[in-house]
Amino acid sequence: MIEYSIMSDVRVRFAPSPTGPLHIGGVRTALYNYLFAKHAGGAFILRVEDTDQNRYVPGAEEYIVEALNWFGLTPDEGPGFGGDYGPYRQSERKDFYAKYAIQMVEQGNAYYAWDTPADLDSMRTQDSNAKYDAKTRVKMKNGLTLSADEVKLKLESGVKYVIRLKMPENEDVMITDLVRGEVTFNTQDLDDKVILKGDGMPTYHLANIVDDHLMKISHVIRGEEWLSSTAHHVLMYRFMGWEAPQFSHLPLILKPTGKGKLSKRDGAKFGLPVFPLEWNPGNDEELYSGFREFGFLPDAVINFLAFLGWNPGTEQEIFSLDELVNSFSIKRIVKSGARFDYDKAKWYNQQYIIKTANEVLAAMIRSEVSADYSDEYLAKACGLMKERVETVGDIPKMGDFLFGSPTEYDAKMIRKKYKEDNDPHFIALTESLGVIETFDAESTQSAIKGYIGDNELSFGAIMPVLRLATSGTMKGPDLFEMMELLGRDEVLVRMRDGLKEIKKIKSEVRS
Repeated sequence: MIEYSIMSDVRVRFAPSPTGPLHIGGVRTALYNYLFAKHAGGAFILRVEDTDQNRYVPGAEEYIVEALNWFGLTPDEGPGFGGDYGPYRQSERKDFYAKYAIQMVEQGNAYYAWDTPADLDSMRTQDSNAKYDAKTRVKMKNGLTLSADEVKLKLESGVKYVIRLKMPENEDVMITDLVRGEVTFNTQDLDDKVILKGDGMPTYHLANIVDDHLMKISHVIRGEEWLSSTAHHVLMYRFMGWEAPQFSHLPLILKPTGKGKLSKRDGAKFGLPVFPLEWNPGNDEELYSGFREFGFLPDAVINFLAFLGWNPGTEQEIFSLDELVNSFSIKRIVKSGARFDYDKAKWYNQQYIIKTANEVLAAMIRSEVSADYSDEYLAKACGLMKERVETVGDIPKMGDFLFGSPTEYDAKMIRKKYKEDNDPHFIALTESLGVIETFDAESTQSAIKGYIGDNELSFGAIMPVLRLATSGTMKGPDLFEMMELLGRDEVLVRMRDGLKEIKKIKSEVRS
């Protein structure tokens, strides 16, 4: 079994349907296609499979492109990207499909069918397990049961028809899958799928093989939900005398807990993103926030998704996109489903936030804080907070004390740490900080620790209260670095006002 060779004629496609927002599972499919293509020195193609016009959603294609661009998975060919094998929207390729469908009819590998919805319902009523196959097709209204004259008359009269694939009877179809190995289907278990609809549009099955052939697709990498249809596709390749691409069917992305694959409903249920970007079609019921709006960095999401079904065979967990390209192999994709671990996603994001320049983070939070803060101030604030957060949005939320005086104070810690007997020392410390020559972290640390030592005080009696007065909480960055960022005037105001609030909270506890 050949996985690939390093050659320029490796061509893969990501072929989403614009029926709504791109699910994060679709992003992983795009990612694996991209990694495989780039590792082999080949081409990554975007093809929009919009043959189901009834389910077409305006804005969905644009959403898909925006998501791919956000992740840095830029197609080499596709709508808006150019290429020699277009058009890349299936709705613009309608004339290609009928030609090949009719060719299969003429070869005896497909047939016209004129069954009405009522006919199909009647078939299923007689047998709830019935499918349109070798057993049932002989009882239906199609080119196999009608006379040649009847077929000719219907075609000439313009009576709408569908074209169905004629499955061979009791034949084993073996598929060599690069992930799953050899998989065999018997045609007795497969139906005669519609390949051309009554409106002249192809179904996925026909459009898929025609476009993959004409676009010279060498490898098909897609979700496992398409594995059962692959036997139909392999047979159509055979009927047309075309060489089939190599297939790889990816494992499911599973729910965080419980059984089944991750769905959009799980996002609302578990409070996590299942789409890359916000989707807002103007219907509140369909409004979904994405990883971007949750405060994730695109490189972090890519790293997380890469490990949902694949591993490099080493202990390394942090990979840049280029490193993933260099390391990727289909042979290391697992067969079993991959659990969507949101905690792990946040861990990845934390690692990437730490690696991100403070100035970049500052630009990302600019809209969430007052315009009064300079870019330099925001960058320093991000530097203080970024090792303590899991999402970019956590910086202004968890570090709110850096962007305004505390409005709440940790009453539990006040009850535990504050002693009125130390009030004179807090007053004296405030006065000393007001007169030190340079108000930076080193100087404030030296002044405060020097005072504590000179007065034979315990750090536990003084430092927690200073932190509570300055920020309202015991959590946060280094106290002295925080003081330097806030500046002398702000720190002095907070220490005076904060001590008043601390005394008030303590007195309320006693009463």
